[in-house]
Amino acid sequence: MILTPEELTPLVDKALALGASYGEAAFHRVKGFQIILMNGSPITASYTLSEGVRVRVIAGGSLGFSATDSLEKHDIVNVVEKAVRHAKTTASLVSKSVEMSDERLGRARYEASARKDPEERGGEDLFKLAVELYKSIDLSKYKVNIDSFLLGLSYSIEEKSLATSDGGLVESRIPRLEVFYSITASSEGNRANRWQQIGGSGGLELIDELGVIQVVEDDLRSLELYLRNAKTPPKGRMDVVLGPEVVGLAMHESIGHPSEADRVLGREAAQAGLSYRRRIMPGEKIGSDLVTVIDDPTIPSSYGFYLYDDEAVPARPRYLILRGVLNEYLHNRETAAIMGTHSNGSARTEEWWSEPIIRMANTYMAPGDYSLEELIEDVKDGVYIKKYMEWNIDDYRWVARYVGFEAYKIRNGRLEEPVRNPALEVNTREFFSSIDAVGSDLRFYAGTCGKGEPAQGVPVWMGGPSIRLRGVMIK
Repeated sequence: MILTPEELTPLVDKALALGASYGEAAFHRVKGFQIILMNGSPITASYTLSEGVRVRVIAGGSLGFSATDSLEKHDIVNVVEKAVRHAKTTASLVSKSVEMSDERLGRARYEASARKDPEERGGEDLFKLAVELYKSIDLSKYKVNIDSFLLGLSYSIEEKSLATSDGGLVESRIPRLEVFYSITASSEGNRANRWQQIGGSGGLELIDELGVIQVVEDDLRSLELYLRNAKTPPKGRMDVVLGPEVVGLAMHESIGHPSEADRVLGREAAQAGLSYRRRIMPGEKIGSDLVTVIDDPTIPSSYGFYLYDDEAVPARPRYLILRGVLNEYLHNRETAAIMGTHSNGSARTEEWWSEPIIRMANTYMAPGDYSLEELIEDVKDGVYIKKYMEWNIDDYRWVARYVGFEAYKIRNGRLEEPVRNPALEVNTREFFSSIDAVGSDLRFYAGTCGKGEPAQGVPVWMGGPSIRLRGVMIK
């Protein structure tokens, strides 16, 4: 049973009758199927169903939240009463009243299309599909030992309904497909692992559209290069070309997370750190004029797709950096009210038990005009880092280290021998300011972004084109 926004409206009315100045009630269901193979043999297959109702209110200037996985009327009503009671109980401890920004809220129903809907195929068919996917990859082509190959196929259907006391009524259905794998390979005494997550909103057609087989085979080729041919990388200051995978990670970590307004205000301080944007305000130059970074939930078929957030605010592209200048934060209605602005539709929840908090969706650097060959041909002495092995970043998201996996020495504008684990160490301003050319090869990569306490994981894309950085440090 799916509760519609109209069926949730009496819960909001109940909260107001109990003394709340604001109320919202949401139904949230996530159902799906997952199959995992190890070296081609199944190790687990499972169906999942998680559904429930959450209620959030403001009473006495304090925020109250409660949720239940029961859809019985008396249990849902009890959740409303509990949320209001929690808010009133803590009201005397609040130094500044919580408010929600005034917005034009949505009244809409929408869904992401799935041309090959996984729900129309049973678990046995999906198991066969996973096995076929594994068998289609010719492991014998690669001159390395494949020690283990874990391959997973999963889909989920996320259905939401939301009603707010100030007029929001939104209902959505978003199917998502995910393929993930972990390959461990060895050769000549060396061993390496490659993990990858591929996903989008839609149906089984995404396996072909996202080029799953090609991505796996390209990673196997990278493992072979890394284990058999890679040499010691150069060190010191030099020009560096980064591929879209590394750029996407940097956009997520070095500007996406620091732009979350709740993090800027300190809410994440004890959980995941703070933000350099506490000190560097919007309007300040942080990068070259070529740098524009966008977070856009509305990209069709994207893993982080949605058209209205979990506060009924219409989604839109958010420009975090605009031509090298720090621009807007990611806002929900609470942080927008604090900063005297409007929400840009960044509130998301993982499931029924979780509160709406500020999240990224699809964060990427806008592409430029250069081909990869043009980026490389103007480098006399440097490194091309196509894929990363690992990364680290400090609590303020200011100093980062990106370690290469598939990487090459550049000499006189030409790619030469593969190099192993070149480590780019750079602060955020230097990273964005050193970019002197941006490629046209925009690509996206799926991820599950973690945040909050209790922790919430939501689907996102991160991406960008290849870029060239001048005179940065490789260690």
